[in-house]
Amino acid sequence: MSLVQALVLAVLQGFSELFPISSLGHTVLVPAYFHWNIDRADPGFLAFVVALHLGTALALVVFYWSEWVRIVRALVASVVRGEIGANPDERLAWLLVIGTLPVGILGVFLEKMVRHLFGSTAIVAGFLIVNAGVMFLGERLQRRQHEQQGRGLRPLEKLSWSDAVKVGFAQALALFPGISRSGVSIVAGILLDLDHEAAAHYAFLLATPVIGAASLLELPRLFEPAAHDVLWLSVGGAVISGITAYASVAFLTRYFRSNDLRPFGWYCLGAGLLSLLLLFGKVIS
Repeated sequence: MSLVQALVLAVLQGFSELFPISSLGHTVLVPAYFHWNIDRADPGFLAFVVALHLGTALALVVFYWSEWVRIVRALVASVVRGEIGANPDERLAWLLVIGTLPVGILGVFLEKMVRHLFGSTAIVAGFLIVNAGVMFLGERLQRRQHEQQGRGLRPLEKLSWSDAVKVGFAQALALFPGISRSGVSIVAGILLDLDHEAAAHYAFLLATPVIGAASLLELPRLFEPAAHDVLWLSVGGAVISGITAYASVAFLTRYFRSNDLRPFGWYCLGAGLLSLLLLFGKVIS
Protein backbone atom coordinates (compact mmCIF):
# COMPACT_ATOMS: atom_id res chain seq x y z
CA MET A 1 0.00 0.00 0.00
CA SER A 2 1.49 3.29 -1.10
CA LEU A 3 1.32 6.60 0.74
CA VAL A 4 -1.21 7.97 -1.76
CA GLN A 5 -3.42 4.91 -1.38
CA ALA A 6 -3.26 5.20 2.41
CA LEU A 7 -4.24 8.89 2.26
CA VAL A 8 -7.17 8.20 -0.06
CA LEU A 9 -8.46 5.37 2.13
CA ALA A 10 -8.10 7.49 5.29
CA VAL A 11 -10.13 10.36 3.83
CA LEU A 12 -12.63 7.87 2.42
CA GLN A 13 -13.14 6.22 5.81
CA GLY A 14 -13.66 9.46 7.68
CA PHE A 15 -16.05 10.72 5.03
CA SER A 16 -18.11 7.62 4.22
CA GLU A 17 -18.45 6.22 7.76
CA LEU A 18 -20.82 9.05 8.70
CA PHE A 19 -22.31 10.00 5.35
CA PRO A 20 -25.03 7.42 4.59
CA ILE A 21 -23.10 5.83 1.71
CA SER A 22 -21.32 2.87 3.43
CA SER A 23 -17.65 3.04 4.33
CA LEU A 24 -17.20 -0.73 3.95
CA GLY A 25 -18.70 -0.60 0.49
CA HIS A 26 -16.39 2.19 -0.63
CA THR A 27 -13.35 0.48 0.87
CA VAL A 28 -14.08 -2.39 -1.52
CA LEU A 29 -15.10 -0.37 -4.58
CA VAL A 30 -12.44 2.34 -4.67
CA PRO A 31 -9.46 -0.09 -4.85
CA ALA A 32 -11.36 -2.00 -7.55
CA TYR A 33 -11.94 1.18 -9.59
CA PHE A 34 -8.26 2.15 -9.48
CA HIS A 35 -7.03 -1.45 -9.85
CA TRP A 36 -5.03 -1.29 -6.65
CA ASN A 37 -3.35 -4.56 -5.84
CA ILE A 38 -4.22 -4.54 -2.12
CA ASP A 39 -4.70 -7.76 -0.21
CA ARG A 40 -7.56 -6.96 2.15
CA ALA A 41 -6.79 -10.11 4.14
CA ASP A 42 -3.20 -9.04 4.85
CA PRO A 43 -2.60 -8.44 8.60
CA GLY A 44 -0.90 -5.14 7.87
CA PHE A 45 -3.87 -3.84 5.90
CA LEU A 46 -6.32 -5.02 8.56
CA ALA A 47 -4.29 -3.17 11.20
CA PHE A 48 -4.41 -0.04 9.03
CA VAL A 49 -8.22 -0.30 8.73
CA VAL A 50 -8.51 -0.68 12.52
CA ALA A 51 -6.55 2.55 12.97
CA LEU A 52 -8.83 4.38 10.54
CA HIS A 53 -11.93 3.28 12.47
CA LEU A 54 -10.33 4.28 15.75
CA GLY A 55 -9.68 7.75 14.34
CA THR A 56 -13.33 8.03 13.30
CA ALA A 57 -14.56 6.98 16.75
CA LEU A 58 -12.28 9.49 18.48
CA ALA A 59 -13.56 12.25 16.19
CA LEU A 60 -17.13 11.48 17.23
CA VAL A 61 -16.14 11.53 20.89
CA VAL A 62 -14.44 14.91 20.47
CA PHE A 63 -17.36 16.40 18.53
CA TYR A 64 -19.92 15.30 21.13
CA TRP A 65 -17.53 15.59 24.08
CA SER A 66 -19.67 17.72 26.38
CA GLU A 67 -22.73 15.60 25.67
CA TRP A 68 -20.83 12.35 26.25
CA VAL A 69 -19.58 13.67 29.60
CA ARG A 70 -23.18 14.32 30.66
CA ILE A 71 -24.35 10.95 29.33
CA VAL A 72 -21.63 8.97 31.11
CA ARG A 73 -22.21 10.84 34.38
CA ALA A 74 -25.96 10.26 34.10
CA LEU A 75 -25.46 6.56 33.35
CA VAL A 76 -23.16 6.10 36.36
CA ALA A 77 -25.60 7.97 38.61
CA SER A 78 -28.48 5.82 37.36
CA VAL A 79 -26.55 2.60 37.98
CA VAL A 80 -25.53 3.69 41.47
CA ARG A 81 -29.14 4.56 42.38
CA GLY A 82 -30.50 1.45 40.70
CA GLU A 83 -33.16 3.34 38.77
CA ILE A 84 -33.67 5.77 35.91
CA GLY A 85 -34.49 9.23 37.19
CA ALA A 86 -36.15 12.24 35.58
CA ASN A 87 -32.88 13.52 34.12
CA PRO A 88 -33.21 13.37 30.27
CA ASP A 89 -29.51 12.45 30.03
CA GLU A 90 -30.17 9.29 32.05
CA ARG A 91 -32.89 8.20 29.67
CA LEU A 92 -30.71 9.02 26.65
CA ALA A 93 -27.84 7.03 28.18
CA TRP A 94 -30.02 3.92 28.52
CA LEU A 95 -31.48 4.43 25.04
CA LEU A 96 -27.90 4.26 23.75
CA VAL A 97 -27.07 1.19 25.84
CA ILE A 98 -30.18 -0.66 24.66
CA GLY A 99 -29.70 0.47 21.06
CA THR A 100 -26.12 -0.83 21.06
CA LEU A 101 -27.01 -4.34 22.23
CA PRO A 102 -28.49 -5.68 18.94
CA VAL A 103 -25.46 -4.84 16.80
CA GLY A 104 -23.13 -6.26 19.46
CA ILE A 105 -25.04 -9.54 19.66
CA LEU A 106 -25.60 -9.92 15.91
CA GLY A 107 -22.02 -8.92 15.20
CA VAL A 108 -20.76 -11.91 17.20
CA PHE A 109 -22.96 -14.35 15.29
CA LEU A 110 -22.88 -12.84 11.80
CA GLU A 111 -19.33 -11.51 11.44
CA LYS A 112 -17.83 -14.73 10.10
CA MET A 113 -20.87 -15.29 7.90
CA VAL A 114 -20.64 -11.91 6.16
CA ARG A 115 -16.85 -11.50 6.13
CA HIS A 116 -16.53 -13.37 2.83
CA LEU A 117 -18.81 -10.76 1.22
CA PHE A 118 -16.16 -8.05 1.66
CA GLY A 119 -14.12 -9.33 -1.28
CA SER A 120 -16.97 -9.30 -3.82
CA THR A 121 -17.37 -6.10 -5.80
CA ALA A 122 -20.65 -7.33 -7.28
CA ILE A 123 -22.19 -8.01 -3.87
CA VAL A 124 -21.09 -4.63 -2.56
CA ALA A 125 -22.56 -2.88 -5.61
CA GLY A 126 -25.80 -4.78 -5.08
CA PHE A 127 -26.00 -3.78 -1.43
CA LEU A 128 -25.36 -0.13 -2.37
CA ILE A 129 -28.46 -0.30 -4.55
CA VAL A 130 -30.36 -1.87 -1.65
CA ASN A 131 -29.06 0.92 0.60
CA ALA A 132 -30.48 3.47 -1.83
CA GLY A 133 -33.83 1.66 -1.86
CA VAL A 134 -33.97 1.65 1.95
CA MET A 135 -33.43 5.42 2.07
CA PHE A 136 -35.97 6.15 -0.69
CA LEU A 137 -38.56 3.89 0.91
CA GLY A 138 -37.91 5.31 4.37
CA GLU A 139 -38.44 8.87 3.17
CA ARG A 140 -41.65 7.91 1.35
CA LEU A 141 -43.09 6.06 4.32
CA GLN A 142 -42.16 8.88 6.68
CA ARG A 143 -43.99 11.44 4.54
CA ARG A 144 -47.03 9.17 4.36
CA GLN A 145 -47.05 8.78 8.15
CA HIS A 146 -47.14 12.52 8.73
CA GLU A 147 -49.12 13.77 5.75
CA GLN A 148 -51.76 11.05 5.39
CA GLN A 149 -51.90 9.50 8.86
CA GLY A 150 -51.37 12.74 10.75
CA ARG A 151 -48.66 11.39 13.04
CA GLY A 152 -46.63 14.06 14.80
CA LEU A 153 -42.93 14.30 15.51
CA ARG A 154 -41.48 13.63 18.94
CA PRO A 155 -38.17 14.45 20.67
CA LEU A 156 -35.41 11.90 21.01
CA GLU A 157 -36.01 11.49 24.75
CA LYS A 158 -39.54 10.19 24.02
CA LEU A 159 -38.31 7.08 22.22
CA SER A 160 -39.39 3.91 23.99
CA TRP A 161 -37.02 1.09 24.93
CA SER A 162 -38.46 -1.05 22.15
CA ASP A 163 -37.85 1.81 19.70
CA ALA A 164 -34.18 1.86 20.72
CA VAL A 165 -33.98 -1.90 20.02
CA LYS A 166 -35.51 -1.34 16.57
CA VAL A 167 -32.92 1.29 15.68
CA GLY A 168 -30.22 -1.03 17.03
CA PHE A 169 -31.35 -3.87 14.78
CA ALA A 170 -31.44 -1.47 11.83
CA GLN A 171 -27.87 -0.42 12.60
CA ALA A 172 -26.81 -4.08 12.57
CA LEU A 173 -27.64 -4.23 8.84
CA ALA A 174 -24.40 -2.30 8.29
CA LEU A 175 -22.58 -5.60 8.84
CA PHE A 176 -23.31 -6.12 5.15
CA PRO A 177 -20.84 -4.16 2.98
CA GLY A 178 -22.75 -1.54 1.03
CA ILE A 179 -25.36 -0.91 3.73
CA SER A 180 -24.74 2.35 5.57
CA ARG A 181 -24.77 2.34 9.37
CA SER A 182 -25.91 5.95 9.60
CA GLY A 183 -28.33 5.60 6.69
CA VAL A 184 -30.36 2.68 8.06
CA SER A 185 -30.24 4.12 11.58
CA ILE A 186 -31.62 7.47 10.39
CA VAL A 187 -34.34 5.70 8.37
CA ALA A 188 -35.35 3.75 11.48
CA GLY A 189 -35.39 6.98 13.48
CA ILE A 190 -37.61 8.94 11.08
CA LEU A 191 -40.04 6.00 10.85
CA LEU A 192 -40.28 6.19 14.65
CA ASP A 193 -41.39 9.83 14.33
CA LEU A 194 -38.08 11.59 14.95
CA ASP A 195 -37.24 14.45 12.65
CA HIS A 196 -34.13 14.08 10.48
CA GLU A 197 -31.94 16.12 12.81
CA ALA A 198 -32.87 14.08 15.90
CA ALA A 199 -32.61 10.79 13.98
CA ALA A 200 -29.12 11.72 12.74
CA HIS A 201 -28.10 12.84 16.23
CA TYR A 202 -29.15 9.50 17.72
CA ALA A 203 -27.48 7.60 14.85
CA PHE A 204 -24.15 9.36 15.37
CA LEU A 205 -24.24 8.89 19.15
CA LEU A 206 -25.19 5.24 18.68
CA ALA A 207 -22.35 4.69 16.21
CA THR A 208 -19.69 6.00 18.60
CA PRO A 209 -19.54 3.09 21.08
CA VAL A 210 -20.02 0.54 18.28
CA ILE A 211 -17.14 1.83 16.15
CA GLY A 212 -15.01 2.48 19.24
CA ALA A 213 -15.57 -0.95 20.76
CA ALA A 214 -14.93 -2.75 17.46
CA SER A 215 -11.69 -0.78 17.03
CA LEU A 216 -10.49 -1.48 20.56
CA LEU A 217 -11.21 -5.21 20.19
CA GLU A 218 -9.06 -5.27 17.06
CA LEU A 219 -6.41 -2.90 18.47
CA PRO A 220 -3.86 -5.71 19.14
CA ARG A 221 -3.51 -6.02 15.35
CA LEU A 222 -1.56 -2.74 15.39
CA PHE A 223 1.14 -4.35 17.52
CA GLU A 224 1.55 -7.55 15.53
CA PRO A 225 4.88 -7.95 13.70
CA ALA A 226 3.13 -7.85 10.33
CA ALA A 227 1.77 -4.38 11.15
CA HIS A 228 5.13 -2.80 11.94
CA ASP A 229 5.71 -1.86 8.30
CA VAL A 230 2.50 0.19 8.21
CA LEU A 231 2.65 1.60 11.74
CA TRP A 232 3.31 5.18 10.69
CA LEU A 233 0.80 4.92 7.86
CA SER A 234 -1.72 3.69 10.44
CA VAL A 235 -1.03 6.56 12.83
CA GLY A 236 -1.18 9.15 10.07
CA GLY A 237 -4.25 7.50 8.58
CA ALA A 238 -6.03 7.59 11.96
CA VAL A 239 -5.36 11.34 12.27
CA ILE A 240 -6.58 12.10 8.74
CA SER A 241 -9.61 9.85 9.14
CA GLY A 242 -10.45 11.60 12.41
CA ILE A 243 -10.17 15.09 10.90
CA THR A 244 -12.33 14.08 7.94
CA ALA A 245 -14.90 12.43 10.22
CA TYR A 246 -15.09 15.53 12.43
CA ALA A 247 -15.71 17.75 9.39
CA SER A 248 -18.30 15.27 8.12
CA VAL A 249 -20.35 15.14 11.32
CA ALA A 250 -20.16 18.94 11.62
CA PHE A 251 -21.60 19.26 8.13
CA LEU A 252 -24.24 16.55 8.51
CA THR A 253 -25.63 17.89 11.79
CA ARG A 254 -26.39 21.13 9.93
CA TYR A 255 -27.51 19.41 6.73
CA PHE A 256 -30.22 17.32 8.41
CA ARG A 257 -31.85 20.37 9.99
CA SER A 258 -33.60 21.06 6.68
CA ASN A 259 -32.72 18.22 4.28
CA ASP A 260 -33.35 14.50 3.90
CA LEU A 261 -31.66 11.27 2.73
CA ARG A 262 -32.72 11.29 -0.92
CA PRO A 263 -29.55 12.88 -2.40
CA PHE A 264 -27.48 10.13 -0.76
CA GLY A 265 -29.93 7.56 -2.11
CA TRP A 266 -29.41 8.80 -5.65
CA TYR A 267 -25.64 8.68 -5.15
CA CYS A 268 -25.73 5.08 -3.87
CA LEU A 269 -28.05 4.01 -6.69
CA GLY A 270 -25.76 5.57 -9.29
CA ALA A 271 -22.58 4.17 -7.75
CA GLY A 272 -24.09 0.68 -7.48
CA LEU A 273 -25.43 0.61 -11.03
CA LEU A 274 -22.20 2.03 -12.49
CA SER A 275 -20.17 -0.57 -10.63
CA LEU A 276 -22.34 -3.40 -11.96
CA LEU A 277 -22.03 -2.05 -15.50
CA LEU A 278 -18.25 -1.82 -15.19
CA LEU A 279 -18.16 -5.34 -13.78
CA PHE A 280 -20.31 -6.62 -16.64
CA GLY A 281 -17.96 -4.92 -19.09
CA LYS A 282 -14.96 -6.37 -17.24
CA VAL A 283 -13.53 -2.87 -16.71
CA ILE A 284 -13.20 -3.64 -13.01
CA SER A 285 -13.18 -6.95 -11.13
